[in-house]
Amino acid sequence: VQLQASGGGLVQAGGSLRLSCAASGRTFSIAFMGWFRQAPGKEREFVAAVTRSGGNTYYADSVKGRFTISRDNAENTGFLQMNSLKPEDTGVYYCAASRSIGVITTESPYDYWGLGTQVTVSS
Repeated sequence: VQLQASGGGLVQAGGSLRLSCAASGRTFSIAFMGWFRQAPGKEREFVAAVTRSGGNTYYADSVKGRFTISRDNAENTGFLQMNSLKPEDTGVYYCAASRSIGVITTESPYDYWGLGTQVTVSS
Protein backbone atom coordinates (compact mmCIF):
# COMPACT_ATOMS: atom_id res chain seq x y z
CA VAL A 1 0.00 0.00 0.00
CA GLN A 2 1.25 3.46 -0.89
CA LEU A 3 -0.12 6.61 0.70
CA GLN A 4 0.10 10.14 -0.62
CA ALA A 5 -0.98 13.04 1.57
CA SER A 6 -1.83 16.44 0.16
CA GLY A 7 -3.74 19.60 0.98
CA GLY A 8 -1.43 21.28 3.42
CA GLY A 9 -0.59 24.96 3.26
CA LEU A 10 -0.45 28.26 5.08
CA VAL A 11 -3.61 29.53 6.72
CA GLN A 12 -4.50 32.16 9.28
CA ALA A 13 -5.77 31.21 12.70
CA GLY A 14 -9.46 30.43 12.55
CA GLY A 15 -9.22 29.21 8.99
CA SER A 16 -9.74 25.77 7.49
CA LEU A 17 -7.85 23.21 5.47
CA ARG A 18 -8.79 19.84 4.08
CA LEU A 19 -6.12 17.18 3.88
CA SER A 20 -6.41 14.20 1.57
CA CYS A 21 -4.67 10.83 1.68
CA ALA A 22 -4.77 8.84 -1.53
CA ALA A 23 -4.10 5.12 -1.15
CA SER A 24 -2.98 2.75 -3.87
CA GLY A 25 -1.99 -0.90 -4.02
CA ARG A 26 -3.63 -3.51 -1.76
CA THR A 27 -6.10 -1.06 -0.31
CA PHE A 28 -8.59 -3.79 0.58
CA SER A 29 -6.23 -4.74 3.40
CA ILE A 30 -6.63 -1.40 5.17
CA ALA A 31 -8.60 -1.59 8.41
CA PHE A 32 -7.90 1.78 9.98
CA MET A 33 -6.71 5.00 8.46
CA GLY A 34 -5.18 7.60 10.71
CA TRP A 35 -3.57 11.01 10.80
CA PHE A 36 -0.60 12.00 12.91
CA ARG A 37 1.29 15.26 13.11
CA GLN A 38 4.70 16.43 14.19
CA ALA A 39 5.41 19.95 15.33
CA PRO A 40 8.93 21.35 15.21
CA GLY A 41 11.00 19.98 18.05
CA LYS A 42 8.26 17.63 19.20
CA GLU A 43 7.44 13.98 18.81
CA ARG A 44 4.88 12.82 16.32
CA GLU A 45 1.42 12.62 17.87
CA PHE A 46 -1.92 11.04 17.07
CA VAL A 47 -4.60 13.30 15.58
CA ALA A 48 -7.47 11.14 14.34
CA ALA A 49 -8.40 7.70 13.01
CA VAL A 50 -11.31 6.09 11.20
CA THR A 51 -12.41 2.48 10.75
CA ARG A 52 -12.85 0.72 7.40
CA SER A 53 -16.57 1.46 7.26
CA GLY A 54 -16.14 5.03 8.41
CA GLY A 55 -18.62 4.34 11.16
CA ASN A 56 -16.20 4.81 14.03
CA THR A 57 -13.88 7.76 14.47
CA TYR A 58 -11.33 8.65 17.10
CA TYR A 59 -9.77 12.01 17.91
CA ALA A 60 -7.09 13.50 20.07
CA ASP A 61 -8.60 15.75 22.72
CA SER A 62 -6.80 18.74 21.24
CA VAL A 63 -8.72 18.51 17.96
CA LYS A 64 -12.14 17.24 19.04
CA GLY A 65 -14.92 19.43 17.74
CA ARG A 66 -12.65 21.09 15.19
CA PHE A 67 -11.34 18.26 13.00
CA THR A 68 -13.33 15.63 11.15
CA ILE A 69 -11.85 12.46 9.69
CA SER A 70 -13.57 10.52 6.94
CA ARG A 71 -12.80 8.11 4.13
CA ASP A 72 -14.17 7.29 0.71
CA ASN A 73 -13.47 3.62 0.10
CA ALA A 74 -14.68 3.80 -3.49
CA GLU A 75 -11.99 6.38 -4.19
CA ASN A 76 -9.43 4.85 -1.79
CA THR A 77 -9.01 8.24 -0.18
CA GLY A 78 -9.06 9.49 3.37
CA PHE A 79 -9.73 13.05 4.46
CA LEU A 80 -9.06 15.29 7.42
CA GLN A 81 -11.21 18.41 7.53
CA MET A 82 -9.60 20.92 9.85
CA ASN A 83 -11.62 23.92 11.01
CA SER A 84 -10.94 26.68 13.53
CA LEU A 85 -7.24 26.13 13.10
CA LYS A 86 -4.87 27.35 15.77
CA PRO A 87 -1.15 28.15 15.62
CA GLU A 88 -0.51 25.07 17.76
CA ASP A 89 -1.92 22.94 14.94
CA THR A 90 1.17 23.78 12.91
CA GLY A 91 3.23 20.79 11.89
CA VAL A 92 3.82 18.11 9.32
CA TYR A 93 0.75 15.92 8.95
CA TYR A 94 1.14 12.25 8.06
CA CYS A 95 -1.50 9.79 6.99
CA ALA A 96 -1.13 6.16 7.96
CA ALA A 97 -2.93 2.88 7.39
CA SER A 98 -3.26 -0.21 9.52
CA ARG A 99 -4.13 -3.77 8.43
CA SER A 100 -5.27 -4.82 11.87
CA ILE A 101 -6.89 -3.56 15.00
CA GLY A 102 -4.60 -2.26 17.70
CA VAL A 103 -4.13 0.77 19.89
CA ILE A 104 -4.78 3.08 16.99
CA THR A 105 -3.92 6.20 18.92
CA THR A 106 -0.30 5.04 18.86
CA GLU A 107 2.01 4.51 15.90
CA SER A 108 2.63 0.81 16.45
CA PRO A 109 -0.41 -0.68 14.64
CA TYR A 110 0.16 1.31 11.48
CA ASP A 111 1.84 -0.59 8.68
CA TYR A 112 1.99 2.08 6.01
CA TRP A 113 2.91 5.74 6.15
CA GLY A 114 2.76 8.50 3.60
CA LEU A 115 5.11 11.39 3.25
CA GLY A 116 3.88 14.33 5.25
CA THR A 117 2.22 17.52 4.20
CA GLN A 118 3.07 20.78 5.92
CA VAL A 119 0.36 22.74 7.71
CA THR A 120 1.26 26.19 8.98
CA VAL A 121 -1.21 28.29 10.96
CA SER A 122 -0.28 31.91 11.47
CA SER A 123 -1.53 33.97 14.39
